[in-house]
Formats: sequence, C-alpha cells, structure tokens
Amino acid sequence: MGARYLARRLLRAGLTVVAIVTAVFALVRLVPGDPVDSILGDHASPEERLALRERLHLDDALPAQYAAFWGQTLDGTLGTSFRIERTVASMIGEAMPSTLALAAASLLLAWSLAFPLGVIAARYRGRRPDRVASLLGLAGVAVPTIWLGPLLILGFGVALRWAPLPGDTDRPFAALILPAITLGTALAASMMRQTRGALADSLASPYALAARGRGLPMSRVVRRSLRASSRPILTVAAAQVGALLSGTVVVEKIFERPGLGGLFLDAFFSRDIPVVQGCVLVIAIVYVVVNLLLDVVYVALDPRARLDSERAR
Repeated sequence: MGARYLARRLLRAGLTVVAIVTAVFALVRLVPGDPVDSILGDHASPEERLALRERLHLDDALPAQYAAFWGQTLDGTLGTSFRIERTVASMIGEAMPSTLALAAASLLLAWSLAFPLGVIAARYRGRRPDRVASLLGLAGVAVPTIWLGPLLILGFGVALRWAPLPGDTDRPFAALILPAITLGTALAASMMRQTRGALADSLASPYALAARGRGLPMSRVVRRSLRASSRPILTVAAAQVGALLSGTVVVEKIFERPGLGGLFLDAFFSRDIPVVQGCVLVIAIVYVVVNLLLDVVYVALDPRARLDSERAR
C-alpha cells in the first residue's frame, strides 16, 4: 500500500471530521432555546442570567466560540459541561464502556446470525431455506426498534421474568441481553440481506459456474465466492458501526442504560452545548476511523481497490 494513498485517505478522514463537527457546531446554536434558561429556570434575575452567560462565554462571537471549541478538543478536555463542573471528556469516558458493551454484544449477535443465514440463503437461492431466511430478514428490517424493545420487556421481563427490567443493575450481563437483541435484530437483517445478495451474485458468476463444472465441492466454491464478494459485505459491516452508535440513543433510553446515547439526549434537551459537541465529535471520529480501516482492508484484500479509488478521484 503506497504512502501517498494512505496519506490521502488520512487527510480525507480528517476533513470529514472537521466538516461534521463544524456542521454540528452551527446546528446546535440554531436549535430554539437558551442554555441559561435550562440551568437557572424562569425565576432568575437579569443580573444572574447575565453573569452566567458571561461565565459560559455565550456572549462571545461565534468565531471565538468555534476557536475555543477546537482548542478544548486539542487539549483533550472537550470543554466543560454547562450543567456540572466536569470536563466533557471525563463524562464521555464514564459513559463509553456501557455503550461499547452494548455495541459489541449487538454486533456479535447480528453477525452470528447474518453470515450463516446469508450463506444458506445464497447457497439455496430460490428454494425453501432462501425463502425462510428472506422472510426473517424482511421481518427484522420492518420491526422498529422503538416497538421491539418494549415488546421484549413486556414478554421476557414482565410476563416471564426471564430478564431484568429496565434500570436493574444487579445483573449486568443479563441486563445486556434484551438491549442487544433489540439493537442487533435490524443489523442482522440488513447484513443477512447484503450477504445473501453479494454471495448469490458471486455464485452465479462464470468463475463459480466453471468451478462447479470441474467438480469442485460446493463448500469450496462458496468459500471462494464469499471472499470475492467480501467488499460489499464489509461496507455494510462498517456502516453498521455508525448505525450502532446512533441506535444506542433509543435503546439506552428504552432500557434505562447509562451510556453515550443517554448522555447525548440529556445534553441536547438541556442545551448543554459542550457535551452535545463532544458526543458528536467522538461518534464522528469512530465512524471515520472505521471507514478508514475499511479502506485499508479493501486494499489488502484487493489492490485493485486503490486503483479504482484513484481513477474515481
């Protein structure tokens, strides 16, 4: 892999993060509402309100606020919360382990279901296993997370009492199961459909048909075809990381789990601008880094991917 190619991808990743955070910096300030009202309420005196605005630097010009934000980003603090005297970095660091645990469990569940079902559906295309797997995939995509979560709570938490109820912290591992199922179901369905489509196309290629005509075992043809179709599958897998980080916002609220999603929502509705900006920055960096690593994997698996990227540029 050439150094110029890698440097170009790193530059593009950095510019993407800057663009995302700049857009959020502007949009957060366009949302109706005043952080001072959220903190002091309606009964504060004008002097108290003015003093708080000066202390929070809300009266500074937007270019000064923007420069201050990047300064706080570079020093690693990400600023200080308007609501509590804590750095945003420490608040995110406290919330991140719970979110990462939920994301890892959801991905593990999704990929454990998606890849076998996708391979089976492609292997038996047009036959009963394919129809069953496709029906499951359609159901997984159609069921909204905000409906599936409460349904699982009612069924397995309230009626059967097999799982802890929301907010129960006595059994942390058991409390992770239902949120992971809620978040991983749609991911599994999307990945299964992508795996099935990519692998089915690869199995219908002249190479695969010729290999089968020469008497190669079907299992070997499937393995080779799966590698040939890995690029679109990896693309969806990488995109799911971003979907996970946004999906945790809803799931963590449904199951009353502490995490980055709950921290973001609480900060957004209370107009805690530094926390909102910090959460978005972290999510953007994770998403961009995953896609950067995906580009590296593409080139490692198929050097022609770099040539395609350079031609597109």
